[in-house]
Amino acid sequence: QLQLVESGGGLVQPGGSLRLSCIAKGFTLDYNVIAWFRQAPGKEREGVSSISWSGDSTNYADSVKGRFTISRDNAKNTVAVYLQMNSLKPEDPAVYYCAAQTIQVPYRDYGWASSYEYGYWGQGTQVTVSS
Repeated sequence: QLQLVESGGGLVQPGGSLRLSCIAKGFTLDYNVIAWFRQAPGKEREGVSSISWSGDSTNYADSVKGRFTISRDNAKNTVAVYLQMNSLKPEDPAVYYCAAQTIQVPYRDYGWASSYEYGYWGQGTQVTVSS
C-alpha cells in the first residue's frame, strides 16, 4: 500500500529557505506523477509543483516559478521527492502536502495542478514565514 510521508516544514524568516521531503513507499515507478500542494487557512488547496516519473518533466505554479525547485530520487519501491523553497515570501505559509497518482495519459497532458487528480496524499507539513 502506498504511503506518503512529508517532512522539512518549519519556521523561516522572509527571504529564507526550506527543503521539504516526501517519501513515497510501496509505489510502482511507472507512469506516476508526484506533486506538492499547499493549503493556507481559508483558502483552497493549490498545486505548487509536480514532477514526472522520470524526473525529466516538471511544472510550477506561477507564484513559485524561479523560487522553488522540485526533484526526485527513484529507488526500488521507494521514491523521494524534494521541494527546495528559496526566497520565501509572506504569502507562502501553508500546510504543504505531497500527492501521488499513477496516470494513464502523457505527463504533458495531465492536469497536475488539480487536487482531484490525485488519489494518494500525505499528512502535510506546516511552513511558516515570519520575521
